[in-house]
Amino acid sequence: MSRFRPIAALLAVALPMAGCTVGPDYRAAAPATLGVPDGYSVAADARAQANLTKWWTTFDDPLLASIVERARANNLDIAQAVARLRQARESLIQSRAQLLPTVSGSTSYTRSQSIVGGTTTLPGGATVITGRGSGNTFSAGLDVSYQAGLFGELRRGVESSRAQLEASGFDFAGVQLSTEAETARNYMLARLYQAQLANAKSSLVIQDDNLEIAGFRVQAGLVSSIDAEQARSQRASTAATIPTIEQNYNSAVSRLGVLTGQAPGALKAELAQTRPIPAGPESVSIGIPVDTLRQRPDVRAAERRLASTTAQIGVAKARLYPALSFSGSISTDASKIGNLFETIAGQAFASLAQTIFNGGRLRSQVRGAEAAADGAFALYKSTVLSGLEDVENAVAALDSAKRRAEQFTIALDAANNSAILSRSQYRAGLTDFTTLNTAETSLLTARNGLAQAQADRATALVQLYLALGGGWDSAADPTVIPVQPSPQVR
Repeated sequence: MSRFRPIAALLAVALPMAGCTVGPDYRAAAPATLGVPDGYSVAADARAQANLTKWWTTFDDPLLASIVERARANNLDIAQAVARLRQARESLIQSRAQLLPTVSGSTSYTRSQSIVGGTTTLPGGATVITGRGSGNTFSAGLDVSYQAGLFGELRRGVESSRAQLEASGFDFAGVQLSTEAETARNYMLARLYQAQLANAKSSLVIQDDNLEIAGFRVQAGLVSSIDAEQARSQRASTAATIPTIEQNYNSAVSRLGVLTGQAPGALKAELAQTRPIPAGPESVSIGIPVDTLRQRPDVRAAERRLASTTAQIGVAKARLYPALSFSGSISTDASKIGNLFETIAGQAFASLAQTIFNGGRLRSQVRGAEAAADGAFALYKSTVLSGLEDVENAVAALDSAKRRAEQFTIALDAANNSAILSRSQYRAGLTDFTTLNTAETSLLTARNGLAQAQADRATALVQLYLALGGGWDSAADPTVIPVQPSPQVR
């Protein structure tokens, strides 16, 4: 036992030190430190946020809800985020494994053969061996090594990896939210382009009629050919807008196909029927700024990365202090496998290593880790303030779209009445074609303006839901890996 006394003495000194963990302990910053105000600077419904987990259902459009759900299940950006979450989970497992000993075993078998006698010459000159010796050797061994982590470097490493895993979980939620919002936005655009296309085609029908009437009046000598040329020009200008609208519609529908993990044209048949632009609810309660911080996954991911970089300061500082490691082995060998464990030999080692000179590299690593933590805090605060900015901008955009829609509704009613009167008067010869042309142009502009305002309002609602962090369960464990089909073929 005397050979183990130095190790026991080293353990007696080292083990009490193992409870020492260097580096700062992470504490979440208070909202005031992050510059979070008590309320928003724009007029908004400050009641507690409603459940926004499935916000797309508030638009009361089953096809929209179906497409968003398909994007959530099959989108390839989300699949990449899931893969990154799985990688972060494995990194945590690897970090935890460093807290445990490493054990390896080995076995071997050797057969040896040697000449133990002489040789004999047979008649004819052949030589044979008159004696042989042979033997078997069986052996087995077990090696153990362990890094003690006296100053908490291993525990800090696990702490950092756990925070990174949580950040990856929030990143996954952020990708989900972005995908949901982009899907809904392109759906709104597709419906807008359908409305614009319907407006253009409706105007073309009326303008064809106007062109025919102008031609009759020119032939009758009631007006000059200027009226016919104006009517022809007006019709051609309206027709020229249709290819651009069709191109925009195709882009929006193709984007929806890719967002759902399919070919660009996969949803064209489903979206072919023209439907109104979804209106959504009249108002959305947004709560107070602190509520938004708890709900937004990008803010929570930035906070977890700050926690991870803070833990890395402790990892760097621990390298300034001694490192304790243990190793040991046992082995046995025998000529027969049944006698293998009759004699066992073992040895144990312990070492305490301290860096004496490294040109300031280790202290520089500490300062580098502290700088990284300062940068992570700045990014965290920036993410918080940008999130609040997103909410206020979305609220302002929603209010602007609602007011424009109200005015365009009035403008459309007036333009429609004006066009009807102008058309009637032109047929009766009571007004010129310029007046009719102006009235028809105003009618098309009002129709498209109202459709654009309605689409802007729907898009602003989508942006507000995104800014508020809607579209995921903020109370769920971010480290749980969701079940999703993998695009990889193994």
